[in-house]
Amino acid sequence: MHLRIRTEASPDFPAIYDLVAAAFEHKAEANLVNAIRESSNYIPELSLVAEIDGHVRGHVMISWVTLRSAGTELPVPLLAPLAVAPPHQRQGIGGELTRRACAAADAMQLPMVLLEGDPGYYGRFGFEPASEHGIELPLPDWAPREAGQILTLAAYDPGLVGTVAYPAYFAEAEAEREG
Repeated sequence: MHLRIRTEASPDFPAIYDLVAAAFEHKAEANLVNAIRESSNYIPELSLVAEIDGHVRGHVMISWVTLRSAGTELPVPLLAPLAVAPPHQRQGIGGELTRRACAAADAMQLPMVLLEGDPGYYGRFGFEPASEHGIELPLPDWAPREAGQILTLAAYDPGLVGTVAYPAYFAEAEAEREG
């Protein structure tokens, strides 16, 4: 298996859509990727694909969300979603995408990467509960508080605290999933 990680390009978009829909078994996350890409929150350098033999088999995206604190709003990076084609899952592709995306965010001198996800999975990449750093993510009722996670990067400032607010398209994706 020859794995290549690179930034996404517009010819990849249809394959990414199909891959994300297959990985999540629903089009809501694929539509979310498109909505992020069409917004001002899109960070092209932090949207990566994993190719195997010239075919897109994985995708990860880091985009801006808002950190609200003491009457101020600051853009902060959020990793979502991470998807790997079902036949290629559990082969390290998701981990490599996560590592590369976070390294690229660090190289851009971003202070952190936030996400909602399984602490057991993301903990191996250095993510830890965001609440321990004074950051609260709006988690679904069924999710444990530890699912809101942070990876602090070299430019991290412990004074960055507050509550994360997602753009409206995240709520639209949630409604589509439940609908």
